[in-house]
Amino acid sequence: MKIQRIYIDTSVIGGCFDLEFSEWSNGLLQDFRKGTFQPLLSEVIGAEIEDAPENVQSVYAELMTFNAEILTIEENALELADEYQERGILTPNFYADGLHIALATVAEADLLVSWNFKHIVRFDKIRLFNAVNIEFGYKPLQIFSPREVTTYGSEEI
Repeated sequence: MKIQRIYIDTSVIGGCFDLEFSEWSNGLLQDFRKGTFQPLLSEVIGAEIEDAPENVQSVYAELMTFNAEILTIEENALELADEYQERGILTPNFYADGLHIALATVAEADLLVSWNFKHIVRFDKIRLFNAVNIEFGYKPLQIFSPREVTTYGSEEI
């Protein structure tokens, strides 16, 4: 059986230490530990994590050991992220959110998982991102929160 490749953004990692989100972020982390899913990480996450608290950096370092695929920022992902901006799906202040979407799309991730309900995990935005993705010849991207994806209940790190 093919292992699902899941792109996670930084909110999922930080969610491991947030009372509201920890049950599901840690559950997803447990899924990665068990090899149920393969994590996809990116240079964008690496840059965002640099100034994060040590415990968040520790989870990121652990994720890197789970056969993680590291996505580099390439021209085709930048073109998609730029197009999301051109179409007004996201404002320039949230370019990195669009870059997460674009990187996952270009890498043909099975899912993108995020706690960002304002700019990413939002029905109207998902439809707009996928309209651009399809127009540019990519498959639609499935976007969910960890709560919808993890196979585990509450697990502490």
